Amino acid sequence: MARKKLIAANWKMYKTPAEAKAFVDAFLPLVAGHTRDEIALFPSPVLLPTVIAAAKDSNVAVGCQNIHFAEEGAYTGETSVGQLIAVGGTHTLIGHSERRQYFAETDEIVNKKLHTALKHGIVPIVCVGEVLAEREAGKTESVLKTQVTGAFANITAEAAAPIVIAYEPVWAIGTGKTATPEMAVEAHKIIRAEVTKLLGADVAAKMRILYGGSVKPDNATALCGQEEIDGALVGGASLKPDSFTAIVKY
Repeated sequence: MARKKLIAANWKMYKTPAEAKAFVDAFLPLVAGHTRDEIALFPSPVLLPTVIAAAKDSNVAVGCQNIHFAEEGAYTGETSVGQLIAVGGTHTLIGHSERRQYFAETDEIVNKKLHTALKHGIVPIVCVGEVLAEREAGKTESVLKTQVTGAFANITAEAAAPIVIAYEPVWAIGTGKTATPEMAVEAHKIIRAEVTKLLGADVAAKMRILYGGSVKPDNATALCGQEEIDGALVGGASLKPDSFTAIVKY
């Protein structure tokens, strides 16, 4: 069966509310009527109310770059899933490589966040990927298997339907380096095989696996045109309406 592709924008720690609104106001007319793919924006938490209001009644979803696994509590600086839902967010990134690298997120934490997102009906995009040293040491497959297995601990096939995975080779994020389509497809096949082992062939066949890592207008077609690649998680090239539109319309 054909999986509907998802093109997602991770704005990281960029944009003021005014800049975010200006982006959405410029972007929505450019993608109006675009139904081939799903589109989602992931702004900084402080921008969520602005972006959600600006994108209301459009074909663009809005999510958070991170959630905490606890439903509430004394976790200064964190965003709860209830807060995300209250402002109208529908998606969340989980385990982005920068969260793993700079904030010590482990596979166990990713798993706890995934359980929380699924419990509350939030669409989770679970990020996995190897660093350059791991790829050069021939450990890509083992790293991906470990991350997927850890993230999916105690997740049932029945609960897994909303999950999206994003394969992001860490060495290709913000570096200008990009995995070739062949390298990306190989990694996606490893991930899908692991999901098959954990949750069954039917779940794996339906689960979307995005590619993330220096996706730009000039390589989006080569990457997203692959049958095994179900869309893109876009960083820097998603910060301008015209470049992100070009990727959406690859």
